[in-house]
Amino acid sequence: MMWMKITFPKQLTESLPFINNEIMRITYYTGLVIINICLSILTITAQTLPAKEIVRKADDKFNGEKSGISTMVMTIVRPSWERTVEFRSWTMGRENSLTLITAPAKDKGQTFLKRGQEMWSWNPSINRLIKLPPSMMSQGWMGSDYTNDDILKESSVVNDYTHEIVSEEIIGDRLCYKIKMVARAEASVVWGHQIRWIDKKDLLVLKAELYDEDGSLVRTELGSEIKAMDGRVIPTKLELIPAEEKGNKTVVIIKDIKFNVPIEESFFSQQNMKRIR
Repeated sequence: MMWMKITFPKQLTESLPFINNEIMRITYYTGLVIINICLSILTITAQTLPAKEIVRKADDKFNGEKSGISTMVMTIVRPSWERTVEFRSWTMGRENSLTLITAPAKDKGQTFLKRGQEMWSWNPSINRLIKLPPSMMSQGWMGSDYTNDDILKESSVVNDYTHEIVSEEIIGDRLCYKIKMVARAEASVVWGHQIRWIDKKDLLVLKAELYDEDGSLVRTELGSEIKAMDGRVIPTKLELIPAEEKGNKTVVIIKDIKFNVPIEESFFSQQNMKRIR
């Protein structure tokens, strides 16, 4: 086999470094353009996600799209004393929920039920079933800073409010949507409006401010100690801090939670309130 030597003109060989530099420069700037286009697409996509949908996804992620079973410990903190309550909760959508108190001993066995718009409490120590009127929804649950509405989830953060992204802010080390939620005129809710900070990456509610109908801040809620539970990342420590009661707060620790587990609607009954353990 014969080999043939190829000789390039002197002018071409002298210009090769320049050509290579030009190719590298063009490649570099082309890469920057592609990156900027990709970032722009991602930004536009994020901005087009409606505020209501962000709130819905965050709510579903924490409560389960269909159902949920959770075990929690609630500590009620006051300037001169503390009290701890342990409980389990079963939920199915927004229509059904059942909560069982498991500790302390004097409250053990007490249950709370919600079906549709009707709510009851069962106290085994007095063997009495009580229907809760709407006027009791704003009262503290088990002596805590949480209301009956919070625990029984009478109102819907998705359907009972209008939603607007007002800005973006950093909470801790996470960039969040700052969303203002205003109660609809026809909605029967405790709060006049809310402001929620929802993490853009994992759609976690890291902070919330709740205001009364006059626009006064009533309480602040904080979510922290982010962990993976049942395949999803959630805040496992929730702190509720009243605005006008110095030294008061309620802290809830999620010990265990399961999402979208099979639960029959018949589980949420007055009969089951009395026998569930």
